[in-house]
Amino acid sequence: MTVLTVVLAVLTVASWGFYLAQAIATWQFFKAKVVVHGEPSPRVSILVPICGLDVGAWENWSSLCEQDYPDYEVLFGVMDESDAAVPLLRTLVEQYGARVRLFIGLPALGPNHKDSNVGHLLREARSDWFIFSDSDICVRPDYIRTVMGPLWHGGFGMVTCAYIARNPKFFGAALASLGRCCDFIPSILIARLMDGGVKLGIGVTMAMSRKVLEAAGGIVYNRIGSDYNLGMRVVRSGQKVALSRYVLESDTGDEGWRSVYERELRWSRTIRFNRGAVYYAQGICFGTVYGLALLILTGFAPWAVGLFAITLGLRYGQAWLAARLMGATGLVRRWFGLILLRDGLSFWVWLMGCGGRRIVWRGRRLRVQGDGVIREI
Repeated sequence: MTVLTVVLAVLTVASWGFYLAQAIATWQFFKAKVVVHGEPSPRVSILVPICGLDVGAWENWSSLCEQDYPDYEVLFGVMDESDAAVPLLRTLVEQYGARVRLFIGLPALGPNHKDSNVGHLLREARSDWFIFSDSDICVRPDYIRTVMGPLWHGGFGMVTCAYIARNPKFFGAALASLGRCCDFIPSILIARLMDGGVKLGIGVTMAMSRKVLEAAGGIVYNRIGSDYNLGMRVVRSGQKVALSRYVLESDTGDEGWRSVYERELRWSRTIRFNRGAVYYAQGICFGTVYGLALLILTGFAPWAVGLFAITLGLRYGQAWLAARLMGATGLVRRWFGLILLRDGLSFWVWLMGCGGRRIVWRGRRLRVQGDGVIREI
């Protein structure tokens, strides 16, 4: 038995504990008692930075404008006056009137154009309560009440949400959703238990007050993973961050695998710059990859087949549980056979994320410096 064989066997068996921990953390989180929050109902500003026209844009944006909430506004910000989203946004303003405001031609405040847009919208907001929202999510009518409730009643300084596509129709979207549903969210829930709470923000939705934002140092315009960083700064300022059990809907449509890869590599390097050595510990997470390599290396030895079978059973069981708890029945029914391919992609993304400082973001090529500062290449 070679050293490599032993290492692969140890890593394969070690992953069993990780899969079990994911399953337990996910079950505990989604099966906990639901706390329903009522009033108060102060004015809320939903701030949505826009860059390009995503699949399902009208449905996504109109869902933000049709909230079961008495007093709110939705602000959209676009840097480029020729952005393909502008005509549709103008139609949105015409349909929903004063509830929606559109700001076009916003100058860049730094290399992070998304946060630059958010910074401009903050100055225009007519409220001291905000929801920072990505443009590619579709929400329920109780979105505002759900994400704002813990701020008013739960003693939290920030509420953030995760997101998946529950019924993706295309290969790329399915790969992306499997990663979010079966890996990303369960891993956050493990970190939540280990760290004694959530210590990050997820940019798809972050709700907070102006007071908390200012105490945390405000919006910065030159960082990658600024949502992650803002969550950390909120915690360091003495506040708590809540991860909502409301998992948002976000379908990336017919995007190709390359787009999925570039986005996830950007996220991977973001985590490395924000978490440091903890990033490399994620190497224990890829039991199916190590098990498959072990099978090939040993010529499908019976003991290796046994290890791989157990690993595969645990992985599929954990992934199935996560998908069921998040209501992703369509993901399970149509795309569950991609789990091994998804694991292979995740391993490669993690490996490439162990080094390198270049990222691609919405077609822009950036270089990451220091602990996460970005500049144009």
